[in-house]
Amino acid sequence: MRFRVEELADRCGVSVDTIRYYQRMEVLPRPQREGRVAWYGDEHAARLEQIGRLQEQGFSLAMIGRILQPTADPSEQALAAALAGPLPGEAEERLTLEQLAERTGVSTTLLEVVEREGLLVPRGDDYDAPYTAADVEAVKAGFALLEAGVPLSELLALAREHDEAMRALADRAVDLFARYVVDPIRGTTESDAEAAQRMVDALQSMLPAASAVVSHHIGRRLLAAARDRMDADDLRQEP
Repeated sequence: MRFRVEELADRCGVSVDTIRYYQRMEVLPRPQREGRVAWYGDEHAARLEQIGRLQEQGFSLAMIGRILQPTADPSEQALAAALAGPLPGEAEERLTLEQLAERTGVSTTLLEVVEREGLLVPRGDDYDAPYTAADVEAVKAGFALLEAGVPLSELLALAREHDEAMRALADRAVDLFARYVVDPIRGTTESDAEAAQRMVDALQSMLPAASAVVSHHIGRRLLAAARDRMDADDLRQEP
């Protein structure tokens, strides 16, 4: 069958602008043209359904573009799927921003501010419900600091500094994972399926381990800093 863009949009439940955006992002093939008329076919409808399914699983359009490439590496596809899913030990329930606000008692406006400052990091770029129960607990913990008397402006400033440091650390950790885990696996496995499984297993074991190390380290550093201030008799700020 052949469709004009409006007919394809109506058939697949998306907007014409979405179809054209997917084309610009190169996740949807260009239509065939006859003069000034652009024709779409069943393959375009199937691709739109596939994109929708992948987005529901939490894949970003960038990931979807890599997965749908004819020459896509099966191991990268497996890693992308693992990254889009829940982390080991993390509940699969996903929450929208509005649901997160309801669970925490914090307004959506304030949550958006906190997210912009990097203190709240959503899962998945194109997922309608990118938050989890872990985000609920993190937001509650953050706002417990406000209730203790820390000004919001100071908490957000601290969030910006923390986010900047963590981005650099995360990028470095991913570089190490690629160099010392992914590349050796590719060089020592006989099949793509085996390589994919080993990479996913390594990722799922390393993510919680790395998170635990970072959490433990910053907790100990906070205690050490407080003790140092106490030893210096300088815990109180001069007015």
